[in-house]
Amino acid sequence: MNNSRNDAGLARRQALQLGLGAAGGLMVPGLWADLARAADGPLGTYPAGTAGDSVFVGVTSPLTGPYSADGKDHAKGYELAFAEINAGGANPQAWGLKGKGVLGKQIKYGVADSELKPNVAVQAQTQFIQRDKAIMITGCVSSATAVALEELAQRDHVLNMVGASGANATTGHDCQRYGFRSQPSAYMACKALAPVVAQHYGRGKKVAYLVPDYNYGHSVFGSFAEFTKPYGWTTAAKVVIPLATSDYSSALLNIANSGADIFVNIEFAAQAVNSTKQGAQFGIFKKMQMIVPNISSFQGQETGAQLMQGVFGTMDWYWKLEDKFPLAKSFVDAFRARFHYTPAWGANIGYMQTYLWALAVERAKTFYPPAVIKTLEASKADPFDSTLGKVWYRAEDHQLIRPIPVVVANAPKAMKNKDDVFNIVDLIPGEQAISPPAFLGCKLGAYT
Repeated sequence: MNNSRNDAGLARRQALQLGLGAAGGLMVPGLWADLARAADGPLGTYPAGTAGDSVFVGVTSPLTGPYSADGKDHAKGYELAFAEINAGGANPQAWGLKGKGVLGKQIKYGVADSELKPNVAVQAQTQFIQRDKAIMITGCVSSATAVALEELAQRDHVLNMVGASGANATTGHDCQRYGFRSQPSAYMACKALAPVVAQHYGRGKKVAYLVPDYNYGHSVFGSFAEFTKPYGWTTAAKVVIPLATSDYSSALLNIANSGADIFVNIEFAAQAVNSTKQGAQFGIFKKMQMIVPNISSFQGQETGAQLMQGVFGTMDWYWKLEDKFPLAKSFVDAFRARFHYTPAWGANIGYMQTYLWALAVERAKTFYPPAVIKTLEASKADPFDSTLGKVWYRAEDHQLIRPIPVVVANAPKAMKNKDDVFNIVDLIPGEQAISPPAFLGCKLGAYT
């Protein structure tokens, strides 16, 4: 014990001596704080991952497979954020960053195809951590992948800014101290949506559900059924299908014959598109109206306005928020200029999570993981500006408290252009939709 205290004291004295040279231009920004933190000993990839003039961030996203459109958009959001932060200038300054990079260090990064498989994502991020000393990992478009990466981050003590993940478990019973999620949980999305659709369709509706058989699907089903129950909505059919389903014939036949008034399609991305198109062939939309609690990034465009018109749901973010939030406007403009299309909400998650991480590091004045985590946990007292307005992470479970857009799809004749797929009918404050602390079973792990 005495030797540990002596070593810590020596490290602090050395840090102070180096700090005295700062006025002479000898200090790299952030180095004094990093050296002071190093007195507590190495942790994860710290301080090795901050030793040079750059830090590395590992990104995984499904670039192939049924979620690939969302995954590629997601990766572009990260790419734009890294480029802006490294260059400095107007957009990073508007977020609250100073200079170029984060604490004077440039961000280097790698992007790996997760193939929508948790084990593939874990293998890729493990390589980024071990080979590249990743100081932060991020990215996913699947709750199963998100949970697996949170476990990796906790084990290896590397911060994980979770990508797209809607399952309650991500910040519920599978939460981790090293993981932070920005997307609304299924609980939040369904609690925001339920009163809107109940007001539109009325009370006492019978509902048929198409439920993909994994954590996300069951989370959405449970939450939507719970929050529509007070309005007298009941379950006429719950049809559970494997995640890799391509032929929905038997499932849709059961739904078509269920006697339901409402069809709640919980499928996501390409599978949401395929199931909707096949549903039209079974005549489902002549009998019932579809609701999609969590509308995937390109579902509207790929399904087509003729089938999507009138569909209510929630989205993590929508580009029309540029009319309300200045940082959303600057993001949309920069993304369009770089990639020549309008960003979807997957891109916004990558972009926003990167900026929130960078802001937390600069507030903490160090990359030391526990210090950054504690800064994020304290953000309620000093919320971040973002593409969704003021946001903050709840300390008890690391869920971002942010507004939730409730949207409805336009009819073809009402669309002003190809991007005008949805209108935002309500923006529900996160504080109104969030579950009580620990309600979903979150028990955060250790800082070290």
